[in-house]
Amino acid sequence: MIEDKNQSKTPLSELGEFGLIDHLTKDFSIKKKSTVKGIGDDAAVLDFKDEQIVVTTDMLVEGVHFDLSYMPLKHLGYKAMIVNLSDIYAMNAKATQVTVSIAVSNRFPLEAIEALYSGIKTAASLYDVDVVGGDTTSSTTGLIISITAIGTTKSKDVVYRSGAKSNDLLVVTGDLGAAYLGLQVLEREKEVFKVNPQNQPDLENYTYIIERQLKPEARKDIVKLLNDLEVKPTSMIDISDGLSSEIMHLCKESQVGCELYEDKIPLDPQVISTCEEFNLDSTTVALSGGEDYELLFTVSQEDYTKIKANPNFTVIGFMKDKSTGMNLITRAETSIPLKAQGWNSFNN
Repeated sequence: MIEDKNQSKTPLSELGEFGLIDHLTKDFSIKKKSTVKGIGDDAAVLDFKDEQIVVTTDMLVEGVHFDLSYMPLKHLGYKAMIVNLSDIYAMNAKATQVTVSIAVSNRFPLEAIEALYSGIKTAASLYDVDVVGGDTTSSTTGLIISITAIGTTKSKDVVYRSGAKSNDLLVVTGDLGAAYLGLQVLEREKEVFKVNPQNQPDLENYTYIIERQLKPEARKDIVKLLNDLEVKPTSMIDISDGLSSEIMHLCKESQVGCELYEDKIPLDPQVISTCEEFNLDSTTVALSGGEDYELLFTVSQEDYTKIKANPNFTVIGFMKDKSTGMNLITRAETSIPLKAQGWNSFNN
């Protein structure tokens, strides 16, 4: 991230906690009818009448989940929102409100936190959610962001991880592996920069995969699309920790097995070429990479005709009886057990 060394910087101590909150949230407007009271009281007041409420929360910690040497703060704010909104859409729900909490050390001036909130505001606008509260506090270990997202759905529409049946089709949106590879490129360029700070990275050949890492998108469109197609998934989850881990979550919660076909896993051409450059196996990257924030779901075979021609969806396998286990069918048509090798923060 290039920084203007001549730009004046305002210490957060000049504002204090409540002054900082007022400053950062003054431009957030309320748009949802369900938001009775947003920021400014002891608690937000929401009115959802006859709808089911879904709530999710995620925490991002500097040095564990993000590296500010190549993650711009505006992008970080945006991504922190996406991480949470994706979980709402994985329930087949509409996101409506979020709360945003940060812990920040005194090395961050006001202008840095403004950049962070600029990304949060951009995501809130694009995904049509109200920011209705949160908290700010100091940190001795860098920057920590915690966002809670709230959404709504009708009771008949909510989709859990636990509804898949044997013979259901296993379907994924978009393509996989790009976010992980974007991270590998950024990490490589960071090491080059350490050796030669005058060297400016040439990232032109990696535009797509770097964007998938720094500025991912949540699949809000899929909730509407499935509704328009009159398809209700039998189970669904978002892909944050890698395809294999998420498939295993669905199988465990639904008490079923599965067969995943290696040759059906959707890969962008830039993913394939970058895997070759890094001498990585593209299937392993797709299975274990994570942070794609695509949706993985199962549907009854009766719904196949409704989704088969849609470019947003790829059928990658099907569910089987639990006794058969969870297996990858390779391009050589051999069956090997799936392993959960997705990202685990406690291993770092």
